[in-house]
Amino acid sequence: MRLTEVTYGSARAIEGYGPGFFRVAGHVLRGPCLITPWDAGPWGGLTDTSAPLSLEGRIDVLFVGTGTHIAHVPQAFREALEGQGIGVEVMASPTAARTYNVLLGEGRRVAAALLPVD
Repeated sequence: MRLTEVTYGSARAIEGYGPGFFRVAGHVLRGPCLITPWDAGPWGGLTDTSAPLSLEGRIDVLFVGTGTHIAHVPQAFREALEGQGIGVEVMASPTAARTYNVLLGEGRRVAAALLPVD
């Protein structure tokens, strides 16, 4: 079997995570983060819809990582994003990070809003 290294070009991939942080494109971000192919920075958490909504027209799907374990997101959060045409996929943060990277490698229009793991 031949394995091929995944390259992301100039897009920002999630390189790692640990208790309270994410490493994205060589930078460590602490706390909740919003990660896109072109930027990564702090995010206000599940009550902050303004930052993800600013991605309207630039992404198709937002992967929401709810920390160590999968949990429900507030209905208002989901409705706000889906109402603007942004799909919301909820999963634990480690799974969301991996899924983001896989689809980023495929050139898909994705972003990740991640709550840190314990």
